[in-house]
Amino acid sequence: MGRGKVQMKRIENKISRQVTFSKRRSGLLKKAHEISVLCDAEVAVIVFSTVGKLFEYSTDFSMMRILDRYDQYSYAERQRTGADSESQENWLVEYPKLAARIEVLQRKLRNLVGEDLDPLSLKELQDLEQQLDTALKRIRTRKNQLVHESISEMDKKQRALRELNKSLAKKVKENKTILEEEHDQVQVVGQQQTNQGRHNSTTLMLMPPPPLPPQPPSTPTLPTFRTTRKSCSGGVQARGAVDDNDSDKGGRPPPRPAAATNTRMPLWMLSSFE
Repeated sequence: MGRGKVQMKRIENKISRQVTFSKRRSGLLKKAHEISVLCDAEVAVIVFSTVGKLFEYSTDFSMMRILDRYDQYSYAERQRTGADSESQENWLVEYPKLAARIEVLQRKLRNLVGEDLDPLSLKELQDLEQQLDTALKRIRTRKNQLVHESISEMDKKQRALRELNKSLAKKVKENKTILEEEHDQVQVVGQQQTNQGRHNSTTLMLMPPPPLPPQPPSTPTLPTFRTTRKSCSGGVQARGAVDDNDSDKGGRPPPRPAAATNTRMPLWMLSSFE
């Protein structure tokens, strides 16, 4: 005897309703899995119980990808319609879907941080653990890569600083050598100047005085004679020393004697006076 036709109405008995929900939910998820495997279709099923407990199924655990695809498809459909009234109606239809998606995302986020794990089954917990392990491996790989890059960069900077330190030390050594050489040269020059001054002083003290320059030959002084003139009596009179008699004649002063000269006179003039 087969089963009778089930009347499609709400089951009033709470226990019966819960049992029926559990059976129908398992069958629904099983059918979704079968159609996904047999027909190679992407299937996503989201079920909330009367107490708000979430049950879901997605092909290859790709619920987010399927929902994104659904949103893109719905958006393309809305673009094709283009009518404002239809857009408003679509938004009214899409709002519960978006709210459900937000709830799923929030629940997954809480699960990732270790919260709200009681509703999860063993398989869901295993999937979550696998996701966390994969994420942890990626995080460690990225961290090790950054640490390696940081160490390499620090090694490069350290080598550059060493080269710069060597260059600066070499320049300081060269400058120190140059300064020491200049200082030694200054000391040598000063010592040479001191020795030269002492040598010059000793030489001046030991050298005899220079000979006096030769005197020019002395010229004999000749007697100075006054110019002679003839007197009225025809005689020659030499102008020599002035007499008192001459000054008395006529009351005039005697003429000024000529300035004496030391000019050498020729011999013929001297012979005429002898």
